[in-house]
Amino acid sequence: MGDGIRRKSRVLVVEDDDNIAVALDYLITREGFVHDRVASGADALARIRKTHPDLVLLDVMLPEVSGYDICRGIREDPSLAGVKVLMMTARGSAAERRKGLALGADGFISKPFDPGDLRAEMRRLLANGGPGQANGSAG
Repeated sequence: MGDGIRRKSRVLVVEDDDNIAVALDYLITREGFVHDRVASGADALARIRKTHPDLVLLDVMLPEVSGYDICRGIREDPSLAGVKVLMMTARGSAAERRKGLALGADGFISKPFDPGDLRAEMRRLLANGGPGQANGSAG
C-alpha cells in the first residue's frame, strides 16, 4: 500500500469531553482505523499497556492524571516504544507544545482542530514507522 499503512491501525482516544470524543469517533471511523476511548487519565496508562495501540490521541487536561504524565509513562515503558502519541489541547501555547514534545509526544494539535489537519497528522504518524514496522528506517 502506498501510504505505508499495512493493516488497520489501532487508535486509543484519551479524552474526557464527550462532545469531542463523539467527533473523534466519527473522524477515526471514517479513516478506517480501529479505535477505543478512555475518558479518565487514571485509566489511560493501564489501557495503553494492555492494548498497545499504534497511536494515542491524548488530551492534555484530564481528570486525575494529566496527559503530560501519561505521555511520560508511555515513554518510560520500553514495551511501548512503538506507540505514537498525538497530544491535543485547548490552550495550544508554544510552552505547552514544547513541554509535550520534550516528554516524547510525536505531535501536538490544538482544539478545536480542523478535521483535515487531524487526519493529516494521524496519517503522518501512522505511516512513519507505523503498524507492523520495527522502527521505520533502513539505516
